[in-house]
Amino acid sequence: MARQPRTTSTTSPGTRVAKRRLATVKKLPRPVASGSNTTPKSRPGDPIRPQKPRRYRPGTVALREIKQLQRTTNLLIRKLPFSRVVREIAIEVLGPQSGVGYRWQSVAILALQEATEAYLVHLFEDANLCAIHAKRVTIMQKDIQLARRIRGVWGGLG
Repeated sequence: MARQPRTTSTTSPGTRVAKRRLATVKKLPRPVASGSNTTPKSRPGDPIRPQKPRRYRPGTVALREIKQLQRTTNLLIRKLPFSRVVREIAIEVLGPQSGVGYRWQSVAILALQEATEAYLVHLFEDANLCAIHAKRVTIMQKDIQLARRIRGVWGGLG
């Protein structure tokens, strides 16, 4: 659509004669908006821009993490912080005796950690079932409380 013939009618004082004139319409380049959608052309010497990190759809990364964690048998809680908590609770419960420290075998702390993680995973599974029953996908505090109440006093793993 670069050139189009256009008919214009002009009137002279005595007669009405239509004269045909070619009017040229040139296609002008559109002005470039200075918005965020335009990307400037790269020039030699410009630093290379790092690409944006990939944005996954909601839930994709969570499902990938769940699958990866279900494949592994590693402990989920770090060993040293768990060991500190165990020692702190032992001192609170048994009472600090004068000058006597408690010594722990690493296998004993590892057994406690295995049992603790098994209990917590089972508790979260039950709490998830409670949340699903309430037509929710998010676990809330009331779900955990209900799961513990249904389990009973000992809250076994069965």
